[in-house]
Amino acid sequence: MSFWTGKRVLLTGHTGFKGAWAARWLAQRGALVTGLALPPEPGPNLSMLLGEAHLTSHLADLRDPLAVDRVVAAAEPEFVLHMAAQPLVRRSYAEPVATFATNVMGTLHLLDALQRLARPRAVLVITSDKVYENDGSGRAYTEGDRLGGHDPYSASKAATEIAVASWRRSFCADGIPRLMTARGGNVIGGGDWSKDRLIPDIIRALTAGELPVLRNPASTRPWQHVLECLDGYLTLLQAMAGDTPLPDALNFGPAEGAEPVSVGTLTNCLLSAMGRTPAFAKGTETGPHEMALLGISSELARDVLGWQPRLDAGQTIGLTADWYAAWARGQDMAAVTDHQIALYEDIHP
Repeated sequence: MSFWTGKRVLLTGHTGFKGAWAARWLAQRGALVTGLALPPEPGPNLSMLLGEAHLTSHLADLRDPLAVDRVVAAAEPEFVLHMAAQPLVRRSYAEPVATFATNVMGTLHLLDALQRLARPRAVLVITSDKVYENDGSGRAYTEGDRLGGHDPYSASKAATEIAVASWRRSFCADGIPRLMTARGGNVIGGGDWSKDRLIPDIIRALTAGELPVLRNPASTRPWQHVLECLDGYLTLLQAMAGDTPLPDALNFGPAEGAEPVSVGTLTNCLLSAMGRTPAFAKGTETGPHEMALLGISSELARDVLGWQPRLDAGQTIGLTADWYAAWARGQDMAAVTDHQIALYEDIHP
């Protein structure tokens, strides 16, 4: 925990769901956090609920290299956690060029700006569990599997992996900075209001007094709590500061051997945890292609970092349900978020 005290960290995407949790947690650990992100999306937003007293916030677009240069120069980071992205599969069909521009070129703009500084110790680029060429088998993909991606979002993240690998070989051959990618599973937790994501869609339906409508209730995903995923990222960044040999990429997902959880099952469990009747409607909308089965293996992260998940599915769903129930009651969500961070830190894997 004390490792982060006084460390200068550049966090991109701090106004997003995962980024807001990351900024709060890093600041609690004593890091000096500079954020770079687009303005928050309209409507409820976690970063606005938490405030900005715990970080220095810069609102800028990764697609603007001059703006990225200015923020990077001001931050002079020792560590970089690059989470900013266009993260939504369905939006990527509507905005494919913007998705590739943000996810691929935005990453390169950031790496280029960092190259012109006294370089940081470690740069971790976050991609996705969807970077793999999915054969529909439902098996847990490992870091050595072929990259691919059917939809523009998945393909843009796979392309980001290739771009980062090229940058590492071309400009970081001496290992300074250490440059890696991390591939997280499907993250859930309090404070997500993104469009076309399962948990936010459920919460919006409950708020409106309606049944949740599920597009693909039988689909499975490697669900994990947001703190679980961030714990993996921060553990990896800390390891990158040392001399321990590390692979170029690591997966962070559910525990090995955990039973896949379908969209329908997760929905019913969340509703039960919130004291609601487990029920949903099957959507009739014919939307763009989405993979039915998805899984990743975190075995390599366990082997090289000693990292493993702390939460089971019930605990993950329970924390998520408790957060949104507190929000519905009008509680102080900064205090609730801090409490959940403390609860997580007290659970040992």
